[in-house]
Amino acid sequence: MNTSVSGSAAQMKVGGLAALYLAAAYVVAMLYFLVFVTYSDVVDPAERVNAIVANHGSMRLVNLVSYVVFGIVLAILALALHARSGRRAPVLSQAATAVGCLWAAMLVASGLVFNAGGAAVVALHSTSPAQAVAAWQAIEPVADGLGGSGGELLGGLWVLLVSVTATRTAALPKALNCSGIVVGAAGVVSVLPGLAAGAYVFGLLQIVWFAWLGIVLLQTASRSSEPSELDAHAAAPLSGATA
Repeated sequence: MNTSVSGSAAQMKVGGLAALYLAAAYVVAMLYFLVFVTYSDVVDPAERVNAIVANHGSMRLVNLVSYVVFGIVLAILALALHARSGRRAPVLSQAATAVGCLWAAMLVASGLVFNAGGAAVVALHSTSPAQAVAAWQAIEPVADGLGGSGGELLGGLWVLLVSVTATRTAALPKALNCSGIVVGAAGVVSVLPGLAAGAYVFGLLQIVWFAWLGIVLLQTASRSSEPSELDAHAAAPLSGATA
């Protein structure tokens, strides 16, 4: 088998698995914060700190899954998509990869700040609850800002660039590209005043987009790893001669 084809198949397989992980991480985080710990509904600063203290272990784990590991896996996916489209649209693909890696770094930083800050607040809460509340009021906006609470500009721009690049190179199915443009646009406009709800649309639709993208990449990897008909015909005379 051609080594370049084998390498491409491996990259697509890794990218496909990465995309499926990202979809699953979204679902896990949404279920956790909507069903088990309704942290976002708590307004009072003292109650928010109490929620962190009461659920510190599980919140730490979910933030690792949905921010820290999510960011690392996102960077892997961005590189896999660049390998798929980079030769035919180098400038667009490089721009998409740069934005994707930047978004990944911001998510990792957000998760680390939230977890480190949460651990410090939990330790402080046992001796001075008032200071713990004050500390969290300073820490949380930093974690939220890094995570895109003011709008999904980076995430939306990355999905938009990936979809436009794939449209120009025919690297992904047309329907997937069209859906990606809608998802990306929802994320980008969510930073505008009065359009913050676009972030929720972006998050929900991106679950579908990630899952669809993962399936497409895994199917591509499977097809690429199979011996081609031309290889089979080329091998036939050699096997006959050996016999």
